[in-house]
Amino acid sequence: MVGAILTQNTNWANVEKAINNLEKNKLLSPGALFKLSHRRLASLIRPVGYYNIKAKRLKEFLAFLFKVYQGSLKKISKVDTLSLRRHLLSVKGIGPETADSILLYCLKRPVFVVDAYTKRILSRHGFIKDDSSYEEVQNLFMQNLKKDVKLFNEYHALLVKLGKDFCLKTKPKCDTCPLKKSKIKNQIF
Repeated sequence: MVGAILTQNTNWANVEKAINNLEKNKLLSPGALFKLSHRRLASLIRPVGYYNIKAKRLKEFLAFLFKVYQGSLKKISKVDTLSLRRHLLSVKGIGPETADSILLYCLKRPVFVVDAYTKRILSRHGFIKDDSSYEEVQNLFMQNLKKDVKLFNEYHALLVKLGKDFCLKTKPKCDTCPLKKSKIKNQIF
């Protein structure tokens, strides 16, 4: 859950450094993080960038976790997916991508995560419009794929890999892309 919040606007390598800092100091638990001062937390997560903002977001999430679920990951994991998603989205600093990352990767719920890579790839291949909303893109996956945690996890990971290696924001490598338009028409699902 910490990783889902820290990865906003940064890469996973930096998140790993921050998480390692928390682990080294034996602070990677809800209780320990909740008790930690904002200043100390910010210094430990510095590798992620925007560390003061992200420390605040983590504190907002932890306040929610303790207020609604008494800090219990066991209690939060028992809540149905739709209700929990609404609860997560009510926390300042948690948007759809972060909420869905928590649901899929942390709580093993079959919810497809949409990120910038996903939108860019689908848009460039004509599956969505450039201005498609998060929900529209997510529904495309949710309605066309079997609702399976492992499948959603793997599918998202492959889209991230494709986005990082080929479907770059600027100067995409279309000539070497494994999903050349002629090969994937109507086959992405």
